[in-house]
Amino acid sequence: MTGKADGDSRPIRVLVVEDDPVAADAHQLYVGRVPGFAVAGVAHSRVEAGRLLERTDIDLILLDLYLPDGHGLQLLRSLRAAGHHADVIAVTSARDLTVVREGVSLGVVQYVLKPFAFATLRDRLSRYAEFRAAAGEASGQDEVDRALGALRAPQPASLPKGLSGPTLESVTRALRDERAGLTATEAAARLGISRITARRYLEHLVSAGQADRSPQYGQIGRPELQYRWIVSTR
Repeated sequence: MTGKADGDSRPIRVLVVEDDPVAADAHQLYVGRVPGFAVAGVAHSRVEAGRLLERTDIDLILLDLYLPDGHGLQLLRSLRAAGHHADVIAVTSARDLTVVREGVSLGVVQYVLKPFAFATLRDRLSRYAEFRAAAGEASGQDEVDRALGALRAPQPASLPKGLSGPTLESVTRALRDERAGLTATEAAARLGISRITARRYLEHLVSAGQADRSPQYGQIGRPELQYRWIVSTR
C-alpha cells in the first residue's frame, strides 16, 4: 500500500487541526512517519484552518473537534458549504454518538479517540489510503463492499498497560518545556510521581520517536539517562 490514488505519485496531503501545541506536534510527527502521507499544514484554531484551506490543496484533514473558536463540525459544515471536499479523520475525546453520526454525514471517514498511540493513527491512515486507492467506478457490489471495508478499523491500539493519557500528557509537557532535557528523577520531582513511573513514560516517548535519551555523566555512581524532546514544528 503506497498511499497513492488514481495513478497520482504525490503523497496524500494532510492538514492537522489541533489547538494543543504538544498534541499538534505529535500528530504531525505521526503523519510524517506513515509512507504516502505528508503534512501540508498545521492549524491551531478554526479560523486558522479555514485560511490554510483557502490557499492550500488538502486531501485529508486530521481534525480535533474541540477548538478554541468553535466546534470542529462547525468548521466542517462551513467547508462543505464553500465546496471543499477534503476527507476528515476526527481526533477527539468525544464519545457522543450523536456527534459521531453528524460527523459521518459531513464526510468524517474515521474517528480516533484520545489518547492514542502511533499504531492507532497509522492503522487509520493506512486504511484511508486503501480506500482512496480503491476509489473509482466499481464493477459490482463486491468492489463497493471492499472499498468501504477498508475504512472499517479494528479495535484501536491503546497505550501500554499501566500508562494513562493524562499522565502521559503531563510528562510530555514537562519534557517539551525543558530544552535541556530531564532525567527521570527530575521529571518525577516536577510532576509528583515516582521515579520508576516517570521513567516508564519517558521510555514510552522514546519508543514513539518523540524523545531521545543519552547518559548524563559527571556524578558519582552510574550515569542517569537524560531525556530530550525531539519533535520539531515544520
